[in-house]
Amino acid sequence: MNQQTEKIQQCKLTAIVLAGGKSTRMGTDKALIPIQGVPMLQFICRIAEACAEKVYVVTPWQERYQHLLPPKSQFIQEVLLPGETGNEPRTHGPLVGFAQALVYVETEWVLLLACDLPNLQLEVLQEWASGLDRVPPEAIAALVQKDNRWEPLCGFYRRSCLPELNQYIEQGGRSFQEWLKQYPVQVLPLPDPKMLFNFNSYQ
Repeated sequence: MNQQTEKIQQCKLTAIVLAGGKSTRMGTDKALIPIQGVPMLQFICRIAEACAEKVYVVTPWQERYQHLLPPKSQFIQEVLLPGETGNEPRTHGPLVGFAQALVYVETEWVLLLACDLPNLQLEVLQEWASGLDRVPPEAIAALVQKDNRWEPLCGFYRRSCLPELNQYIEQGGRSFQEWLKQYPVQVLPLPDPKMLFNFNSYQ
């Protein structure tokens, strides 16, 4: 066992994969698009399993993805908020799905991943995870920053941010960017910018 793997195990990481979008811009279900011979959701879950002890997949459509989940991954049912019918053109957004899953997390840190990152690199995630013990205690997250905006759907969050996150959502907030502006966030280095391209980047 190498030193980096030991650090990751000491960190005891949980991963959350978001698969709740309706893919309206893409026109097809992004989670099912083949990447390296497997559906995208399965590709992301396998990488997440290599980083974390537990992997939660947050989605309203468990039956659609049931056959895709690797052994260490399990579903969390994403539920409607008060006043929602489920017939809205777009979902309530990834921030709400993240908050609903964060309730189940028991580790200090959680790795959050979108299900549409075709260039995701395990080695970079492992390098980031090995440095979480050096993140200042006041930082609620460790994320990549680009053009003064955070890349919120591929990075790490402290479980302790949940009360503030729930309060923000209860007040009507749905934006990761606006929520993160209120708190200290550690900047992660990104050796290869292509890693964070998602399918929407190609639209």
